[in-house]
Amino acid sequence: MKRLLYHILYAVSYAISLLPLWFLYGVSDCFFVLVYHLIGYRRKLVRRQLTSSFPEKGEAEIKQIERQFYHWLCDYFVETIKLLSISNETLLKHIEYRGVEELEKAFDNGQNCAAILGHYCNWEWLSAVGLAFQRYPNAVMGLIYHPLYNDAFNQLFIDLRSAHGGLCVPKQDILRHLITLKREQRRSLFGYISDQSPKWENMHLWVDFLNHDTPVFTGAERIMQKMNDAVFYVDMQRPRRGQYICTFRLVSSEAAKEEEFAITRRFYQMLEESIRRQPPFYLWTHNRWKRGREEFNRKYDVIDGRIIRKEAYK
Repeated sequence: MKRLLYHILYAVSYAISLLPLWFLYGVSDCFFVLVYHLIGYRRKLVRRQLTSSFPEKGEAEIKQIERQFYHWLCDYFVETIKLLSISNETLLKHIEYRGVEELEKAFDNGQNCAAILGHYCNWEWLSAVGLAFQRYPNAVMGLIYHPLYNDAFNQLFIDLRSAHGGLCVPKQDILRHLITLKREQRRSLFGYISDQSPKWENMHLWVDFLNHDTPVFTGAERIMQKMNDAVFYVDMQRPRRGQYICTFRLVSSEAAKEEEFAITRRFYQMLEESIRRQPPFYLWTHNRWKRGREEFNRKYDVIDGRIIRKEAYK
C-alpha cells in the first residue's frame, strides 16, 4: 500500500509539473484565495511574528508583507512541484547562481564546501546548483534532510530534490557520508538549512535574530569544523515572480580555525540582512519562537556543557 500511495502521488505531481509555469502561477493565485482568505492558514501566527520582528513597521505595511508572503508561499509549492519535469536549460533561465567560481577555488585548494542557508526564497531550487559548475561538473552536490514520517511524501521530496543532480542524505548519516567522500578525494558541496527551532536539549546558543532572543542549532557548524570546509552563505533574492538570484557569500575559508559558534552567529546576521531586504520570502508560518529562554531556564540547567532537565537530578 505504501508503494502504491507513492506511485499515485508521484504520478499526480508529475502530471501537474508538466503544466507551464505561467499556468501554475495562475493555480497559485487561486490557492492564495483559499489559503489566505478562506482557510486563513496560520494567519494569527504569521501576523504575530511579523509584528514582533518588525516593530518599526506600521499595521498597513505588516498586512502588505503578510499578503505578499502568502502569495509567495503558494508560488513556492507550484515551483517545487515543477522541479519534477522542468529541463535543466529552462530551470537555469529562472535561477541565476553567482559566486560559483569562489566555490571552485576552494575545490582547487583541496577543500570541500558547505552552504548554509535558511528557509528563505525557494530553497528547493538550490538543488540544481550543480548545473552552474564549469570546472567541476562531477562534484557531489548534496542536500541534508530530515526524513518525513510519511514514506510516500518523503520519497516524493527526495525525487524533487534529486531531479537536477542533487544527492539527498539523511541528517543522521551526513558525517559518515562526508568522511567517505573526503577519503575518496571527491569534491562536494552540501547544503545545511540551519534556521529551525532546536529542541530543548540542543539549545547551546542563543542569538539576537529579528528582534528576538532566539535559540539556534549549532550541529551544522560542528560538522563544518570537523571537515574543515570552506563555508558559504546562500544569499537568495527574488527580483520578480519566477526569477531567483542565488549568491554564494564566503563565511569562512577554513571552518576549523573559527572560534566556537562564530560561523553560526555570522549566518544569522546574514540571514537577517536577507530577510530585511525582502521580508515576504521568509517562512513565516514556521513557529520559530515557540521556545523561550525564560522557560528554558525554568526547566533546564547547563552542567559541564550538557543540558539537563532539572527534575532529572533533584
